[in-house]
Amino acid sequence: MTASTSPPPSRPFFLPVSTGQRFCLYHAPSASSDIHAALVYVHPFGEEMNRSRRIAALQARAFAAAGVAVLQIDLHGCGDSSGDFADARWQSWIDDLALAHGWLAEQVTGPVGLWGLRLGVLLMLDYARQARRPIDRFICWHPVMNGQAWLTQWLRLRLAGQMLDGDSGRDPAGGMQTLRATLAQGRSLEIAGYELAPDLAAAIDAVDGLALAPAGYRVDWFDIATGTGKPVTPAVSKAIAEWQRQQVGISHQQVVGQAFWALPEITSCPSLIDATLAAFHTNPA
Repeated sequence: MTASTSPPPSRPFFLPVSTGQRFCLYHAPSASSDIHAALVYVHPFGEEMNRSRRIAALQARAFAAAGVAVLQIDLHGCGDSSGDFADARWQSWIDDLALAHGWLAEQVTGPVGLWGLRLGVLLMLDYARQARRPIDRFICWHPVMNGQAWLTQWLRLRLAGQMLDGDSGRDPAGGMQTLRATLAQGRSLEIAGYELAPDLAAAIDAVDGLALAPAGYRVDWFDIATGTGKPVTPAVSKAIAEWQRQQVGISHQQVVGQAFWALPEITSCPSLIDATLAAFHTNPA
């Protein structure tokens, strides 16, 4: 697959849903005959989504220039889509992915792949196990593989805020238990400017990537490392080994760069974009 001339600008539009609309950006080659493959991008959540917008757009444009159509969708309560984050639910996000998958499948010939970042990887894997349309392949960018661990990290942002407000004497373990008890009692929590509903928290808490192995599929998995020669983390090694045991065809790469989803300033990771494009072209689904 060779890169074409620069693709046209992305096309913004809204997909209607029963509760409002979902904002989308469609990146495609200049002519429909130039489309060789297609992907739905599944964004991360909270500020990780905002901090990742630029690199996701850069990757989508690179894909489009190489004949891969990409649909970006802001999920329920996120970005420019209808609803507040407090209204979002895991199932409503699953429904949005089905909507996006269906729309893109109508634009192209052949199956559509899924490309996720961070918690978006867990969401796309959960969607994939119930998807009614064929899926071509999976691209995982620095995936979150355990919802419970991710939720704990997010709750720590609330504890950090409490410490900054002068509540430095609180025991972090006890504070975490209190936050989880609040959610278990059906009360929402505001964390870093986002209101987390207890139903959403419970759903994230229950998702385990090891149990969602896309058996029989091609997976290109990319992690970000701060330097060359860094060892793969034990958690990643365990996950890859378990997926391989379940007959998932994994190609794993570590690329050097910064954790762009976690940095306050908007940054990119050219090595990730290049590696992702190269893997898509050289590794058949």
